[in-house]
Amino acid sequence: PDTWSFAKQAFQSEKPDLSGIIFGGSEYVKDGLLPLTEWLGPSPWSERMLGIVDDLWKHAPIETPYGRIPSTNVEVNGEMLQALSRIYWMTGEARFFEYAKRLGDYYLLGDHHPTRDFSSLRLRDHGCEIVSGLSELYAAVHFADPKRKKAYREPIHAIFDRILEIGRNEHGLLYNTINPRAGTTGRGLCDTWGYNYNGVYTVYLLDGTETYRDAVRKVLGNLNAHYKDFAWGGRSVLADEYADSIEGALNLFNREPIPSAAAWLDTEIRNMWAHQTTDGVVEGWHGDGNSARTSIMYALWKTRGVTARPWRDDLYYGATEADGLLYLSVVADRAWKGKLLFDRQRHRDVLHLRLDYPRINQFPEWFTVESGKRYEVREPTGGPPRTYTGAQLLEGVEVELDPGVERRWIVAPARD
Repeated sequence: PDTWSFAKQAFQSEKPDLSGIIFGGSEYVKDGLLPLTEWLGPSPWSERMLGIVDDLWKHAPIETPYGRIPSTNVEVNGEMLQALSRIYWMTGEARFFEYAKRLGDYYLLGDHHPTRDFSSLRLRDHGCEIVSGLSELYAAVHFADPKRKKAYREPIHAIFDRILEIGRNEHGLLYNTINPRAGTTGRGLCDTWGYNYNGVYTVYLLDGTETYRDAVRKVLGNLNAHYKDFAWGGRSVLADEYADSIEGALNLFNREPIPSAAAWLDTEIRNMWAHQTTDGVVEGWHGDGNSARTSIMYALWKTRGVTARPWRDDLYYGATEADGLLYLSVVADRAWKGKLLFDRQRHRDVLHLRLDYPRINQFPEWFTVESGKRYEVREPTGGPPRTYTGAQLLEGVEVELDPGVERRWIVAPARD
């Protein structure tokens, strides 16, 4: 995963730079291959991911009392913690867990604790990865290594207690950087606030620390009143910065559905899309991929995870939920015949996670079906309901649409 020059038809640097390759590999795994794998399951992309991770650790150059690690860069190591904590459950292979615990010991049990030993902790991109990465490892040891979880508990809580103590403003938004030792903050609010709160909420789910949940609900509840059209960092906003803030909010809103946060998401996604030009390019750099991924996340929320095959640009569909029922609407400008496919619990079925904790670059789950259960699908205009197994809904329900005629369905678990 080095930088390739299309003009030269060769790698940009003639001499390989191991630290640069390690950084590129960790970025490619965390930002690109990991979300693809969570959606697609086993594929050539997941094989590529595992190969890169194995090579990163094969060539890890940094000697520590806990074993060799890939880097001293908190972004690289945070990304590795995120990837390894999920890959361990996905594969069941112990070496990935051991690599992750090597990093966990380095930061939580040694003299590199992010809030006790750092004079500067970056809570925005290129720094926040270590915060959420350590929380993902904490989730893994909670289920797979209780002894180490007990050792990690106090230092992991110390990180989040200190961030919440000095790192947020009156509305719960987080500053770009903090000096946890001096108790001071840098200028500006970070667009990646949600990435850090992913970790806060994960520890709440594991340990039941209600103040952590309260902190998440507070920031979600303040978004619409105080942060519409907000210029992150006090300047004109890049689409990438909107994407980061929207992604963080979506992951947390999925767990804590505060209505005003939904209104904020609808406003901010339009701000992000306003950066896209007529040829499809957003801003012409690799951050455009972030806008694409966030758009997919937003679309999956508005369809509750339902997808259509074949998709056409004149096909419009959306869904909402109330009282355990899914309400689905579909219309097309031209006659359409295809399938509507429902979502599954991908955290369990693909990654084999024991808990669906909020994590960077995931596609949140909304309305999911179980393959072994039965569901009723009926049209509100009348007629008897049709019964499907969850497996059939996952494979897709066949639908035919007349031009311009909207069809609606209500989906509910079947009554036995």
